[in-house]
Amino acid sequence: ILFALAETKLESSLTGILNALSPLFTLLIGVYVFRYRIRFIQVLGIIIGFIGTLGLCFVNSTGGIGSMNLYVWLVVIATICYGISLNFIKAYLSGISSLIITSLAIFSIGPFALIYLFSTDFLFILKNHPGASASLGYLSLLGVFGTAVGLWLYTRLVMMTTPFFASIVTYMIPVVAIFWGLLDNESLYPLHIAGMILILLGIYIINKSENIKHKF
Repeated sequence: ILFALAETKLESSLTGILNALSPLFTLLIGVYVFRYRIRFIQVLGIIIGFIGTLGLCFVNSTGGIGSMNLYVWLVVIATICYGISLNFIKAYLSGISSLIITSLAIFSIGPFALIYLFSTDFLFILKNHPGASASLGYLSLLGVFGTAVGLWLYTRLVMMTTPFFASIVTYMIPVVAIFWGLLDNESLYPLHIAGMILILLGIYIINKSENIKHKF
């Protein structure tokens, strides 16, 4: 819900860049809630990543510095939710099938989503708008493959590794999001690139320290 709402005011490429914050929040929640140990170098990586995020919050629609875009924080909150989910699954649900976890997660949100959907003018638009049926089909594909199948694979990865390692797959999201955004003629400015570099640099530093810790 947070991502969908943010996309109404943000470019998809920028949303994808911000999604790279997931490993940072996965680590923070693991440290402060699940009592994982943290190193100084990881703190440095977190600070660098947050600086990149804050910078992106102030980039306006023309690529300059403007007032804070509050819709950026919707994506930030969503990545916090990812961090909570990954740690929770690993800590409490490791003995349950990833398919069952995914099914129950989607089933639990289904009734609330349907209530919200039919409280809007969905049926009127579906009946009267010429492109509504095609849009519904695309949304169905997004729901099945982008959400259900993606969540199932993501959950399996958490079971096989650690929450932090699983969250590292978000490295790929900014690249894919930027690629599709450029194909869709979205605007990406130098300040966006700078913010993305800082975020990925912060995550790289954290990941590097994790690798060093595991070697010893």
